Amino acid sequence: MFIYFSRLFEKYRTRIVPIAVFSHDALREEPSVFSIAFPFGDVLQFRFFPVELRKKHWRDYIRHDNPIAAALLGKMGYTESEKVELKKECLRMLVRLELDEARQRLLLGFFETYVKLSEEEEQQLQREVKAMETKEREKVLELIISYEQKGRKEGLEEGIKRGIQQGIQQGMKQGMKQGMKQGMKQLIRNMARKGMTVEDIARLVDLPEEDVWELLEE
Repeated sequence: MFIYFSRLFEKYRTRIVPIAVFSHDALREEPSVFSIAFPFGDVLQFRFFPVELRKKHWRDYIRHDNPIAAALLGKMGYTESEKVELKKECLRMLVRLELDEARQRLLLGFFETYVKLSEEEEQQLQREVKAMETKEREKVLELIISYEQKGRKEGLEEGIKRGIQQGIQQGMKQGMKQGMKQGMKQLIRNMARKGMTVEDIARLVDLPEEDVWELLEE
């Protein structure tokens, strides 16, 4: 933190409030002071302000209507029984923020990276969303549908891309195999034209005699 602070101060030459956001799941005490001292005196006493998300309760932030709060909601303190309500309130917050579609999907995607609902929980969420007031319900459902459609589209595009890559790789392998076969056939025919016996050719190209006969007859 001191190094980050120093670089920013060197670049902008202005007062900076150093804040470190910790998103780890385990609760632990984080040091917030960096000091350099010698027997003859202190040289540096640097302090930053830690924010440990797991020590923050999500309910305290759902009315802030702040994009950062929406993004970090899934890393705050919550219980398993609160997951459905947590996601519902995140969706409501995203609707209230009135962000463009791309930003909405970005924040919802960040949230879902850390908070994953089971199929049963998703069904419960759908029921609770349908119980909302008409105007809010429509906007929340629109956000969910848009996000799911984008996910399916990206999944389809990725599947097509992989399919094309696999097809190219398979085609290259097949082409190389066919090319090697054609090259071997030409080599064997040239040897035969020079009067070499099938037995000698088979020994030189390391193939069974029946394979050599087959290539000569093609």
